[in-house]
Amino acid sequence: MLPGDEKATHALLDAVLELGCNTFDTGHEYAGGDGERAFGRWLESRGVRDRIVIVGKGCHHNADRKCVTPFDISAHLHDSLVRMKTDHIDLYMLHRDDPSQPVGPLMETLNAHMDEGKIHAIGASNWTTRRIQEANLYAQARGLTPFVASSPQFSLAEMIDEPWDNCLSVSGPQGESERAWYEENEMALFSWSSLASGFLSGKLTRQNAHQYEGKFFHRCYACEANFKRLDRLQELAKLKRVSVPQLALAWVLHHPLELYPLVAAYHPREFEQLTRALEIDVSPEESEWLDLEREDRE
Repeated sequence: MLPGDEKATHALLDAVLELGCNTFDTGHEYAGGDGERAFGRWLESRGVRDRIVIVGKGCHHNADRKCVTPFDISAHLHDSLVRMKTDHIDLYMLHRDDPSQPVGPLMETLNAHMDEGKIHAIGASNWTTRRIQEANLYAQARGLTPFVASSPQFSLAEMIDEPWDNCLSVSGPQGESERAWYEENEMALFSWSSLASGFLSGKLTRQNAHQYEGKFFHRCYACEANFKRLDRLQELAKLKRVSVPQLALAWVLHHPLELYPLVAAYHPREFEQLTRALEIDVSPEESEWLDLEREDRE
């Protein structure tokens, strides 16, 4: 939702739908619920629910407690259904994890809502692969539906600090074992911050980085390895005659994992420009070079 401007939000949604976008990522906590409310009013006024895939999320921690419980799953889900004026969410993800909670009651509750038709598929956001595997083994042993998707942070730039509490990234060398698990288990990833929260947006360079000190994307991604990746992105983007964010998204799209990068746009032109990443070819050699795995491109 564009802050404080629902009319502009609806115009943006109209435009990106016209450009071919039919999948929208939402969250119970976004804008204190106003994001889902505005989205729901748009769905209802345009009559397009049958054309839309909703990726919803609930059970984000709040200032008082961790909300990963069966009660919170049901409460947040029903809030979101009412806000978005729909009878089901296509893919519902638990927004955070609480490892102190057993997975059994969580999976039982999610499956109960699937049986009711209120959820069509389930996943986890910011969960470790160990916990996802534990939950899926529980489900499989009892004839329940397992998680089919995960939503961690993933981008060419590795995360060096959390932008928000209890975030999980599978980028960089430290995410190698997690990525190997996803590849082995063929699980889809809806990656958030695939432009590293703006570090790979094209507006930041080595030369102007000092101007962004204090911004969370500078705190979370500004390190020598990431600046070297950014240098290479700029060099290759110039050769391919594309923008830095377009090439950064293309790098994600050409990764061997089954990746679906989530993008945020504040103007139709911005979204249209990002979709050009779908047309950019990135060879395996270029991909490895951008990620500092080799010194020379071939």
